[in-house]
Amino acid sequence: MEEIKIHGIYKHFKGDLYIVEDIAYNSETDEKMVIYRALYGDNKLWCRPLNMFLEEVNKNNQKYRFELQNIKSVRE
Repeated sequence: MEEIKIHGIYKHFKGDLYIVEDIAYNSETDEKMVIYRALYGDNKLWCRPLNMFLEEVNKNNQKYRFELQNIKSVRE
């Protein structure tokens, strides 16, 4: 399983971008949850189980539900 990059920018298979804020734990089940913020609109904060965040979907030319983006600085 891929490791999540905190503060990494991820693209959802539907096209929007999100920044991973952190990993949290469900207080009832101890399940790992990914906390991520939309980089569009009102910048809502979302959470999703880690295994769902990383699952394969094979949709819209993207293998995974969320894929880490390699965004270069304009200063490089």
